[in-house]
Amino acid sequence: MSIQHVPENLPKRIQHFIGGEFVDSLDGDTFEVLDPVSNQTYLEASAGKQADIDRAVAVAHQAFEEGPWPGMLPRERARILNRIADIVETRNERLAELETFDTGLPITQALGQAKRAAENFRFFADLIVAQADDTYKVPGKQINYVNRKPKGVAGLITPWNTPFMLESWKLAPALASGCTVVLKPAEFTPLSAGLWPEIFREAGVPDGVFNIVHGYGEQAGDALVKHENVRLISFTGESATGSLIFANAAPTLKGLSMELGGKSPAVVFADADLDAAIDSTVFGVFSLNGERCTAGSRILVERGVYDEFVRRYVERAKNIKVGDPHDPATEIGALVHPEHYAKVTEYIEIGKTEATLAAGGGRPAGSESGNYVQPTVFVDVPPTARIFQEEIFGPVVAITPFDTDEEALRLANDVKYGLAAYVWTTNLERAHNFGQRVDAGMVWLNSHNVRDLRTPFGGVKASGLGHEGGYRSLDFYSDQQAMHISLAPAHTPKFGA
Repeated sequence: MSIQHVPENLPKRIQHFIGGEFVDSLDGDTFEVLDPVSNQTYLEASAGKQADIDRAVAVAHQAFEEGPWPGMLPRERARILNRIADIVETRNERLAELETFDTGLPITQALGQAKRAAENFRFFADLIVAQADDTYKVPGKQINYVNRKPKGVAGLITPWNTPFMLESWKLAPALASGCTVVLKPAEFTPLSAGLWPEIFREAGVPDGVFNIVHGYGEQAGDALVKHENVRLISFTGESATGSLIFANAAPTLKGLSMELGGKSPAVVFADADLDAAIDSTVFGVFSLNGERCTAGSRILVERGVYDEFVRRYVERAKNIKVGDPHDPATEIGALVHPEHYAKVTEYIEIGKTEATLAAGGGRPAGSESGNYVQPTVFVDVPPTARIFQEEIFGPVVAITPFDTDEEALRLANDVKYGLAAYVWTTNLERAHNFGQRVDAGMVWLNSHNVRDLRTPFGGVKASGLGHEGGYRSLDFYSDQQAMHISLAPAHTPKFGA
């Protein structure tokens, strides 16, 4: 592996951004940030605590109650959101360089993130201008209409995989709706979040509308969830953390939207286009270093094509290039952090006792340091295996045969998760009927993971709570007030007359 590429002009430290200013933690505390290729500390970041969250929420609350942002006409906010998108697109090269350095994501996959982030802002800018709310008429008696109002201060807690793009997925609808925000980025990958303050300032977002508090989830994140002036929390992360947030948000009756873990099935029937299915299922679990919530990490293959599928799949996996994340030829880079590397490699060792290892299973040759893992393929994996049941979040896949449609459905649904599913078959009737019976919030038929921002995004079971995307995002960040107007004299019982 080559020597780690270090971007120019890295910040010396990362601070919070509160009320339009970069500030240290009130107690001066910091935490170390590592790069995943050398696992060396490259800077320190301010470690937010209760006092820092209190400070940021107070600023965001004041900006909501007294500032111009919530009361702007939708067209005014849309102009600013479109300016944000324009600026984000000009930062593509810099963003990709920072994301690759901070996360270990291959540079070719990091390069698309700015475009996707910009599109999130453009989409919600269009949506708030075009949005119509319901009106109901009772002829001659009453008109009822919906008055939509932003909810208040939104707490946004984001994960370490593709952090900048996933931050934009929450920031765009929250700001479009007129909320003010406090963003708590993942502590493993805080670097690219530092691009937002300059972008928002240049676009014309008023001070106090957007705030960042860095720190650990159990300190800064926990304080944000429990704060009485934070009206809603949007969280993306592990299911166990989601359960904790659910409990901690209960005393203040917060709105919650949580996109949690996944162990998504890709079901390949014998009549599928095998070339397309193999392309998709290889990409679907090994892209983004396997660190993606919608990864098709369980592949269920009909027995008639199982041997051929496994042979071809294993051959492809063995040819995937693992290496320096900054090398354009790299297809899998370094996992994000030593803690996560340890978790993934522990699952690989567990898998070796549960199923047949067909590819990978260790470090690639020449990688004595860094969080590098070979693309790892287990075959003939029983549904009771931990590598079948539990989310690994790395470049590890479990392949299992099935004989009938009913068995395939039972295997697909036999986990606690229910985020995504992929179905490959040329039988249109089967595709729809099978797909609709899978316990998953999102199903792709003969397709890899392509997103339409108008559709709901979210999971069922342990994979999430609520949905975002399109109007559902605006519903989450808004209160919908019912207004009732009489068109005739009110006929009210005369109590006490």
